[in-house]
Amino acid sequence: MSQIITLTTDFGLQDQYVSSMKAIILGLAPDVRLIDISHDIPAQDIMAGAWVIRNSAFLFPKNTVHLVVVDPGVGTERHPIVLKVNDQYFVGPDNGIFSLFYSEFEYEAIKLNKSKYWRKERSRTFHGRDIFAPVAAHLINGVSLKELGDPIKDLVTYHWAVPIGDKDGLQGWVVHIDRFGNLITNISEELIEDMIGRRKVRIYVGNTMIDHLVNTFGDVEEGDPAAFIGSSGMLEIGINKGNAAKLLSVDKGAQVSLVLQK
Repeated sequence: MSQIITLTTDFGLQDQYVSSMKAIILGLAPDVRLIDISHDIPAQDIMAGAWVIRNSAFLFPKNTVHLVVVDPGVGTERHPIVLKVNDQYFVGPDNGIFSLFYSEFEYEAIKLNKSKYWRKERSRTFHGRDIFAPVAAHLINGVSLKELGDPIKDLVTYHWAVPIGDKDGLQGWVVHIDRFGNLITNISEELIEDMIGRRKVRIYVGNTMIDHLVNTFGDVEEGDPAAFIGSSGMLEIGINKGNAAKLLSVDKGAQVSLVLQK
């Protein structure tokens, strides 16, 4: 193992939840390196968590363990699971948080049902501390997947809508809004190259029209909107030194259209 455990949650830092998980991990694996990916996932927003972990996990060394807890169904019948995807391990609830892996990568999934690897005193409402954290530590310590539980095939899956392309252009949606208010869409750079190429387009989002793509939001005047390919490889709408979500009054799920100009 890499001796790295990452943590991604919707817990924030006001309360003791994150430090409690770290305490359990360090009690079992005192030499582990703990890396916080994010604790500012919007509360109970499973797909926001899915987006963040999908775009960060594979930058880490092989055999890193990713502890992901955005778990509005904690204490219900949903399963705790661990996945192995591309030599990375993911520990968390089977509630769709790992959905963005399922159609793109081969994976091995285990239902965590061996309670000897959990904390002895367990709460019904804090599986991050009592199940997921100790399991992550045991993985780092070399416990195999088959020791932690049994294989599971039918996993909870959420799907984002797929962009639509036709002779007039492309239509997609805002799937994520980052801390800066940038509107991240489900329209990939590859799809734009395939469907649009070098032809001129206008980009429409909310009540705003942008007349061309640029390399970065710094290519437009301060306060102006810009359409560009962001670090995730997806089309983004941002405002130079501004918050696009607020200034354009756009929320997740908003339609984004690239219309070809004749």
